[in-house]
Amino acid sequence: MRILVLSQYFWPENFIINDVVRELATQGHDVTVATGKPNYPDGNVYPGYQVSGAMKESFGDNILVVRIPLLPRGKGGALNLLKNYFSFVFYGLWYFPKLLKYQKFDTILVFAPSPILQVIPAIFMKKIKHSHLAVWVQDLWPESLSATGFVKNKTVLKLVGLAVKAIYAGCDTLLVQSRAFINPVSKYAALDKIVYYPNSLLELSPDPKSEPIPLDMVSQFESGFNLIFAGNIGTAQAVETLVDTCRKMRSDKNFKLFLIGSGSLFDWVKTQKTAEGLDNLILPGRFPSSMMPAIFAKASALLVSLKDEEIFAYTVPSKIQSYLAAGRPIVASLRGEGAQVIADAGAGLSCPPEDSEALATCIRKMMALDDIEHREMGLSGRKFFEENFQMRQQVESLVEILLKRSQQSRENGQ
Repeated sequence: MRILVLSQYFWPENFIINDVVRELATQGHDVTVATGKPNYPDGNVYPGYQVSGAMKESFGDNILVVRIPLLPRGKGGALNLLKNYFSFVFYGLWYFPKLLKYQKFDTILVFAPSPILQVIPAIFMKKIKHSHLAVWVQDLWPESLSATGFVKNKTVLKLVGLAVKAIYAGCDTLLVQSRAFINPVSKYAALDKIVYYPNSLLELSPDPKSEPIPLDMVSQFESGFNLIFAGNIGTAQAVETLVDTCRKMRSDKNFKLFLIGSGSLFDWVKTQKTAEGLDNLILPGRFPSSMMPAIFAKASALLVSLKDEEIFAYTVPSKIQSYLAAGRPIVASLRGEGAQVIADAGAGLSCPPEDSEALATCIRKMMALDDIEHREMGLSGRKFFEENFQMRQQVESLVEILLKRSQQSRENGQ
């Protein structure tokens, strides 16, 4: 197939779509990526890129990437994010038709975490390229705007809902990453457009060329119960709960929580750690993805957390797939689909979100289990991953879905 992948986020930013694109190309498909200048999560355009101007480059051996200018998200905040979101739409409508003028595509696939507005240039490309348009819905709009506090005004949320309905109307297929997404998405789109398609993971094997884990971290891993959280350290992850849990577990001398990553609340967490002398809270910063298998292997257990918002009960955080693949026990401070996956996999223990007392109890229960029980949880999670989230199989399934839906669209004259 000739596939145009359109996404506001792409390599060197760390998103699942990078590996999906690699695997599509490996399986013999002709893939082109249309994206913006990388600036997530820190808000500054990455070294080697300029804010202004469009450009082309290669990803891997044979994947063309076209990049448009956009206003970087900066340190966050509503105004910066709005500028970032709308600049991608504006420049996408202007540049993508020119940059891809002579190419034809069977399908356009939009990877759609927030903002859903990034689908707008894809709708325009669909019309001029006469291609099938599939959107892989990662976040629910307008629900995610309300849940994160980004938009609180009910009138604005209603207007966003109308915009979402119009955007979905311009799409042929809506792929949803969680079965729980089907009902809320169906409020804004015809049910026959919606197809369940979960996130998957291209496993990273330990890279002998990768930098070793820093020696100071290695020494910290050598004793005690090491609970590792990896990923964005922001509002949605309820990091306030994690900090409070560390307060409550001061007396648990063997316990250490590693928050690995960065995000909008990293500096706040760092301030809290220093102000309260939380020696059981370790903040190593960000590491390249190639190092994560070695880091996960050092974990006694892996931690996932989300805020106690209805929208997050619909979501399966992508780190759950990473954790299952790592074969380590999981501690989950969340509810809904994510907690259900961990229960179905037999891979760990869950507790209600944004409840530091419950999380501390859950961690202590995990600490009380013996090595055999930990190993059984890890193996069970690993088996569940191989059966449900392995990248190669899931990409094959994606191609089957796109081929079938494209054929249906042609037959219906869409």
